[in-house]
Amino acid sequence: MKRKLSFLFSILFCIALITLSSLLILNMYKESKESEFVFLPIQSHEPRITFVEAKTYSETITLGAIGDILIHDWVYNDAKTSAGYDFTPMFQHIKQTLQQPDLLLANQETILGGNEIGISSYPLFNSPQEIGDALKDAGVDIVSTANNHSLDKGEKGLVTSLHYLDTISLPHVGTNRNASEKQQLKILNSKGIQVAYLSYTYGTNGIPVPNGKEFLVNLIDRKAMKEEITRAKKEADIIVMSIHWGNEYQRFPNVEQKELAQFLADEGIDIVFGHHPHVLQPMEWRTGADGHQTLVVYSLGNFISGQNNNYKDIGGMATIEVTKTVDTAGVNITLKNPHFYPTYVLNIERIRNYRVVPLMNADKFGMKNAKTKYKEIQQHMLGNLSKFNGQ
Repeated sequence: MKRKLSFLFSILFCIALITLSSLLILNMYKESKESEFVFLPIQSHEPRITFVEAKTYSETITLGAIGDILIHDWVYNDAKTSAGYDFTPMFQHIKQTLQQPDLLLANQETILGGNEIGISSYPLFNSPQEIGDALKDAGVDIVSTANNHSLDKGEKGLVTSLHYLDTISLPHVGTNRNASEKQQLKILNSKGIQVAYLSYTYGTNGIPVPNGKEFLVNLIDRKAMKEEITRAKKEADIIVMSIHWGNEYQRFPNVEQKELAQFLADEGIDIVFGHHPHVLQPMEWRTGADGHQTLVVYSLGNFISGQNNNYKDIGGMATIEVTKTVDTAGVNITLKNPHFYPTYVLNIERIRNYRVVPLMNADKFGMKNAKTKYKEIQQHMLGNLSKFNGQ
């Protein structure tokens, strides 16, 4: 009997234990499910005010230009070495000045056909190619090639010269090997400012441009110039015109130059650098049809040549500051502070030891009355500007 009661008690105990365990497990499950859906109150934040300032960008560069690189036989014979030609000593006294502008243009008056075509002087020039290397070393960034000597050695000379300039990575503008090249704008970038360079000449000394190859040389033609200027406006911030015009050895511009300068200003050219007279002609401001100011340098004279006396051995570098400002109003371009740095072509011995030196210091190299001549040239070049910079 006792065994039966003990067995029955054990069964009841087990049932109670199982029931209690089941209740505990069920309660734990409910608590876990409820914990999955606990919603916390959202913490509110005060609104944050953000101020966005309008961005303004402003950059200034200096553009410069020098005159004719006219390599007479006296000059290239002076540069001759046992290995070829070396023109770099001719620019050693002016190199520091030439490297001041951010972009510097030179008028390469004579082609660089080299020995392959035959080195020659006036009247049909062909220069040693090493003059290109010397110019680049001195600080020149681009050369204009449209001038009255562009076809002195025909198409072959022109093409050979351009090939060499490409070889030494010296940009050029004004002559072209094909129609496609003629349509390509020459734009250089400096500090985010896009500068387009154009180049035209009045003619080629009576040497006809081959029929069907009018692309070889950019001849002055107002319709063609207007078309290129229009294209340049769409891609560049500043447009520079290098132009071969005027009367040789005349120290002041003629009526035709002034009329063409006004046309260029009206069309939107910002800076005109003139060449060909072989002597300096003054700088002035021209107001375009839309009211913008165009700086015109009628002639930069000879920078290096075999010519002397009667101002033919005095040249120089013209510079102008260009500022580009970008703000909420758009893009604005301003020109200011035109300067001129006169130079003198020295030959210590007759037709030997050619050197380009600063005119202001030319007395150190034997030039008489250099300071007086310096003041005269500055007045001649800058006297027409509204503000004389005194440099």
